[in-house]
Amino acid sequence: MAEPVKALAERIVLGKVLAPFGLQGWVKVHSESRPMTDIGRYRVWQLKQKNVWVDVRVKSFKTQGKGLIAKLEGVNDCNQAEALAGAEIAVSTSQLPALAHGDFYWRDLIGMQVFTREGVALGAVDHMMETGANDVLVIQGERERLVPFIMEKFVLAVDLAERRITVDWDPDFE
Repeated sequence: MAEPVKALAERIVLGKVLAPFGLQGWVKVHSESRPMTDIGRYRVWQLKQKNVWVDVRVKSFKTQGKGLIAKLEGVNDCNQAEALAGAEIAVSTSQLPALAHGDFYWRDLIGMQVFTREGVALGAVDHMMETGANDVLVIQGERERLVPFIMEKFVLAVDLAERRITVDWDPDFE
């Protein structure tokens, strides 16, 4: 099917292979990308099985009902597709599209130190949370804080080079 990935390029996990679809080697795909169909824009995926990453070319990708399916190069029957069930799907970060000024990938925000406009340290971004209305910074410090990621209202500045986020947030707010 594919050769193991030789260099440990930085990658980002976007989903996983769920199960075979049909008899011709198609696989059902779970996507964490937003919108979920964005995982199909990448022509090469890295699949992780048994702690080994392999590059696999995506021959075809489409929606099927409410889900997604993909046809991968070298996967020609349901037995080969079944062998991929559970494999994580990642792409090299070099494949990610460039963002507009002021947009950020969540992965870039994780670990950044967060300070109030007055310079009070709140902690570091542990992870991000999607609420439907807006994304939320989950900050771990002396306690956990949830700060809406709304630029110019609560998030005043994001300095990727300094790994620092400045927020308009009362440190005593429960």
